[in-house]
Amino acid sequence: MRAASTQGRPAIFVTGAASGIGRACAELFARRGWFVGLYDINAPGADAVAASLGQGNAVSGGLDVSDPAAWQSALAAFWERSGNRLDVLLNNAGILSTGSFEAVPLSRHDAMLAVNVRGMITGCHSAFPYLQRTPRAQVINMASATAIYGQPELATYSATKFAVRGFTEGLDLEWNRFGIRVSAVWPSFVRTAMADDFRHISSARSLGIRLTPADVASTVWTCATTTRRLRKTHWMVGLQAAVLSLATRFAPSALTRWVVRLIAK
Repeated sequence: MRAASTQGRPAIFVTGAASGIGRACAELFARRGWFVGLYDINAPGADAVAASLGQGNAVSGGLDVSDPAAWQSALAAFWERSGNRLDVLLNNAGILSTGSFEAVPLSRHDAMLAVNVRGMITGCHSAFPYLQRTPRAQVINMASATAIYGQPELATYSATKFAVRGFTEGLDLEWNRFGIRVSAVWPSFVRTAMADDFRHISSARSLGIRLTPADVASTVWTCATTTRRLRKTHWMVGLQAAVLSLATRFAPSALTRWVVRLIAK
């Protein structure tokens, strides 16, 4: 049985919070009264964002999500400052390298696996004792529309997001017995620092980079706060991701492959 958390405002722990989607999520939740933990490998950047949220509203620090010891330290500090609660763990940290598979250095492929997959798994494993002690706690993992169908010039990044998808579905079923919800948010191309890399690939030029970090943050907020009885596991952000997801669900695989190849050209 889980111990009840300290009464007070809900609390969210955000990785990759120094910029982009992570920063937008942290700012939105803080504006709406949540206590926010901002953690990033760029510790000064996370500290600067936390300072802008006002005294007593946030805690921040450095975090390499692939390092289990760093997770333990960050979570312990957050737990103490949040009033002993972890309502939402937002696994947002992610990196990518674009280009033809063989031209991207193997070290960059390994780094994407370390951050995008191992970082998420390590975060959930490390956070479990805190989530278990917080009633109605949940995990939100940042997926991507690239997990709808494998993307050329983004093969490894796309594969990491397929891993996010499968991990989210399996862990949501497994942790249901603890009352912990696990969901994934699926944006298409977003105007962040990563967009500089996206612009080099054909699919981004075909579809355009239409979403803002605020668009994604809005969906994360809805996912975190919905009270609907029949809840969703996967949350699409933007019309493009929704249409592509729906189309691939019903279209023959050969047709889906042809469409993806067409977009990539």
